[in-house]
Amino acid sequence: MPKFSGRFHGRTKEIHNKTAKVGVLLTNLGTPEAPTASALRRYLGEFLSDPRVVEIPRLIWLIILHGIILRVRPKKSAKLYESIWTPSGSPLLVISQQQKDEVAKVLTEKYGDDVRVELAMRYGKPSISEALDRLQLAGVSKIITLPLYPQYAGPTVGSTFDAVVNKIKSWRWIPSLSFISGYHDNPKYIAALAESVNKHIAEHGKPDKLVLSFHGMPKYFLEQGDPYYCCCAKTTRLLMAALAFTEDDFVMTFQSRFGKAEWLQPYTDVTLIDLAANNKHVAIISPAFSADCLETLEELVHENRDMFIGAGGETYHYIPALNTDEMHIDAIVDIISAEITH
Repeated sequence: MPKFSGRFHGRTKEIHNKTAKVGVLLTNLGTPEAPTASALRRYLGEFLSDPRVVEIPRLIWLIILHGIILRVRPKKSAKLYESIWTPSGSPLLVISQQQKDEVAKVLTEKYGDDVRVELAMRYGKPSISEALDRLQLAGVSKIITLPLYPQYAGPTVGSTFDAVVNKIKSWRWIPSLSFISGYHDNPKYIAALAESVNKHIAEHGKPDKLVLSFHGMPKYFLEQGDPYYCCCAKTTRLLMAALAFTEDDFVMTFQSRFGKAEWLQPYTDVTLIDLAANNKHVAIISPAFSADCLETLEELVHENRDMFIGAGGETYHYIPALNTDEMHIDAIVDIISAEITH
């Protein structure tokens, strides 16, 4: 009699005598595997096919995506990625792996072998599916997912939830699940941001204006109820209070828009050009990015600097993402620990 292979997947034999009890899944957006047009085509194809990212009617969007965008954009994007690529690979992936290692080290010191940490990218590799397979094989009875996007947004955090659930719903045995949908107002995260700004000021002086540049989003998403703008505004308010800055000291902006639709405003590039007339020294930070990537290392470090200086500004500094800063790792560990002991 043929053996029936069920619809749901289990690994009961392999998980006997496993020690890990809690699996931690850290995720970020993703990166191409190489700074080449072909690699960008695969990456952008996966990213831009997600209905959480683009909400244009499906058939219309797929025609635009495959008929125009994936024929033109990969080559242009590949050149940008090539400008920031390191001998170790994509900065986002390298830094994310370092974050994962640091978090795992601290969690092991606190909980021993009871906790297993995995890293995944929402798009590209290492994939969420593969990371969850490893946690299943480790025999964990609880999975904590922390997308490393401080401010909730449907195209980032919401999409990550979709990917996690779509994978786990095929498992025969479902572990306890904890999904952290944001930490935009976490006190330790705010303190880490404030410390990074204060260190910068101690070295370079206080800028005429501090620009807080968050990743952009179509305004339509806000109108339909996505809380991203509100999360960004609260992060800004809490950070400015921690720094004792007044309203004249800073401006909140949004970067990285594309297409013809209206996006959240004010736009970072337009704002920098306007600021140059009366503010000769600006510093820019992007609290939405937990790790430096194309949008910070190329767009903020070079492209937007050139705009500001070209418009008459004199001094422009980029304050790096928190990356593997000790206070940042401590904040991440604190957020996860609250779920482990819950």
